[in-house]
Amino acid sequence: MYKILTLNNISVAGLDRLPRERYEIASEITRPDAILVRSSKMHDMEIPDSLKAVGRAGAGVNNIPVDKMTEKGVVVFNAPGANANAVKELVIAGMLMAVRNLGPAWDFARALEGDDATIHKAVEAGKKNFVGFELPGRTLGVIGLGAIGVKVANAARGLGMRVIGYDPTITVKSAWQLESGVRQALSVDDLLAKADFVSFHVPLVESTRGMINAERLKLMKAGSVLLNFARDGILDDTAVVASLETGHTYAYVCDFPSNLLKNHPRCITLPHLGASTKEAEENCAIMVADEVRDYLEDGNIANSVNFPEINLPRSSGQHRIAVVNNNVPNMVGQITTSLAESELNIVDMVNKSRDDIAVTLLDVARAPTDGTLNRLRAIDGVLSVRCLGCGE
Repeated sequence: MYKILTLNNISVAGLDRLPRERYEIASEITRPDAILVRSSKMHDMEIPDSLKAVGRAGAGVNNIPVDKMTEKGVVVFNAPGANANAVKELVIAGMLMAVRNLGPAWDFARALEGDDATIHKAVEAGKKNFVGFELPGRTLGVIGLGAIGVKVANAARGLGMRVIGYDPTITVKSAWQLESGVRQALSVDDLLAKADFVSFHVPLVESTRGMINAERLKLMKAGSVLLNFARDGILDDTAVVASLETGHTYAYVCDFPSNLLKNHPRCITLPHLGASTKEAEENCAIMVADEVRDYLEDGNIANSVNFPEINLPRSSGQHRIAVVNNNVPNMVGQITTSLAESELNIVDMVNKSRDDIAVTLLDVARAPTDGTLNRLRAIDGVLSVRCLGCGE
């Protein structure tokens, strides 16, 4: 029986992917095999030595101490792309709200007083203050072309916009999914100089923190619009507000309210709604539950932020050993030698590495003894050893 600790409310659609006859799931549980989490902060949490996996029902993992998990041999999964459509729709809504001045116009309309005739007269006199502009023919710059950025770029093309994108680490999969009309920017500065709108879809890491500062804002066209539904901290809010005050930047739409931003007339701040749809929450929970289950039961890894991707199909009549170790020379040699000394024949094997971590899956002809598994654990550099399906 696998034990799963939930630190937030995880969609039932995801939890239902974990058969109750094999999984115990609770918000209070001792010695969990895995943790499912959304937004709870785990940095000060004591990590139980039973933990094998953490599944983040979302894309960002800022709330998880990934380095600490890696040191303990704990794989961290996320759900990239599961909330992509929800964020894409909010970006499009943000552009429309900004260019049509919908926030100030709504405030104006709600504040009208008097009888209907008086209100109608005030509407006709006041609507000139909210004249906006249209999207077709304007240029959207998309920084970060992962699952969300690709959907945003393609949707903007469907609205008749020109689109340029920048992502030096774009995957082949993302490139194939892009509309053919999306053009490549040579750098962040190149994109900023050409765009009327800029939407950010990158993680908050050292290289992206404060990516948009006062100097870069000066590179942008007068009257440009910024949209940030990625992470707080990617833009220097003080510099953005200063640019709004001069009129150089037309509007700023983001998911991260602050005292500096929330009451500014040219800012639209939303309460972190990017992935807040029923569909996105279900998609994230389903994806991460499947990832955790595949790892616990078969040792396979997909969509991990700290471990290599690895997959070895299971065959009946064989027993699987999963080894996580430091990525240093001769680890595979020591592992296979130890199995040979135990007279265990390796039927199939795959080894993958990523940065400082390596994972080896081995299918052997018969079940290893506790002594064999303990000898593997005793190898210097081995972080964890599991015999899958052996009742470990």
